[in-house]
Amino acid sequence: KDIAFGERKGLSAALLDRLALYEGRIEAMAKGLQEVASLEDPVGAVTEEWDRPNGLHIERWRVPLGVIGVIYESRPNVTADAGALCLKAGNAAILRGGSESFHSSGAILDALQAGLCETGLPKASIQRVPTRDRAAVGEMLTMTDHIDVIVPRGGKSLIERVSAESRVPLFKHLEGICHTYVTADADSAMARDIVVNAKMRRTGICGATETLLIDKTALPMLTRIVDGLVEAGCEVRGDANARAADPRMAEAGDDDWNTEYLDSIISVRTVDGVDAAIGHIAEHGSQHTDAIVTANADTAETFLNRVDSAIVMVNASTQFADGGEFGMGASIVLEHEVLNLPEDAVHPNNTNTVRWSSFLTLRVVPTEDLVITSTTYMQPAYNDFSDLRMLGKIRIATPVTDELALTVSFNMRYDSGPPDGTSALDTTLKTGIAYVY
Repeated sequence: KDIAFGERKGLSAALLDRLALYEGRIEAMAKGLQEVASLEDPVGAVTEEWDRPNGLHIERWRVPLGVIGVIYESRPNVTADAGALCLKAGNAAILRGGSESFHSSGAILDALQAGLCETGLPKASIQRVPTRDRAAVGEMLTMTDHIDVIVPRGGKSLIERVSAESRVPLFKHLEGICHTYVTADADSAMARDIVVNAKMRRTGICGATETLLIDKTALPMLTRIVDGLVEAGCEVRGDANARAADPRMAEAGDDDWNTEYLDSIISVRTVDGVDAAIGHIAEHGSQHTDAIVTANADTAETFLNRVDSAIVMVNASTQFADGGEFGMGASIVLEHEVLNLPEDAVHPNNTNTVRWSSFLTLRVVPTEDLVITSTTYMQPAYNDFSDLRMLGKIRIATPVTDELALTVSFNMRYDSGPPDGTSALDTTLKTGIAYVY
């Protein structure tokens, strides 16, 4: 019913793909629910405590936010993700899905509520606004007596409307203008496969790469990358230098650098070094997810340190930007703004809301004799991962054929400073395969 409704509305193929629910996606939803359920209960956890000279003992606790209103567009799986995350953190959820996914979201909600009833929890812990009427969104945004936080997830027009009209505090990000930067010392086959996956695996998600930044010294490998994109059905638009290297490209205009296509289109811009790449991302990006493909550890470290995005990756597809891939079961929004909310507000295990990635940058710093390389860097099946458990479940590094020592440092940005024990960790990877995020 939802697909037919979307076709009658004239939705693009990418948006229709968002609506589609087939066996693999349903299994992924179920797996995500199981992973969220298996997370440690955050409610009541003491995150910090100290004694004062006046005799007071101070503790900082994680507590639920209350009622979270989630407003989202066409993807019906958000119904399961949002309901699970809010419930796990001790919150009630009021969901308002898009009109295109009305029937699918309703069926998923029925399943969630049946589970609530079986376990003795209130059915109303997860509920939805039972109408397609857009006026319902405006009503939610004024319900300060009933809703504690609003989480909008969708396109630019939805986020802008909610930002302008809401009287309820928000978690939000505006859009996903994601970049992949390729340096001259990158392996050309790796670069091709990462870029094609980052753009074409699913073009309609917020983690899809929209702009390829190619270093001017890497132009000789551009044709190989474009070959892969064209073969996958992607339209490629480039600046003058990129078109000179590969005349198959259409001309990119100024608007292309600021466009979230959500379609089989990518823009290509030539940059002079990592500083220029970082500058382009700062000017045109949306602080969502950005990646670098390189074999130079110093260049990778510079990129990780200076790109101010929620997720920064090395030698990996931006399509890994997903709570399930991070071992968190699900995710709703990447928040990268200063909020008038309690400073503990982050994601089920990091907060009792739905925000986390904006505080975490993962760095992999190799030993002198190790070069970061990879032969598998596209999104694989879940059972292809080797898990490394540190500060939760975070998957790290590169194909490993021998025992290698890595130093992994975490840059945690908190108002109160990084917690003890997170500045550096030494670990050893055994034979197997792991991945850089």
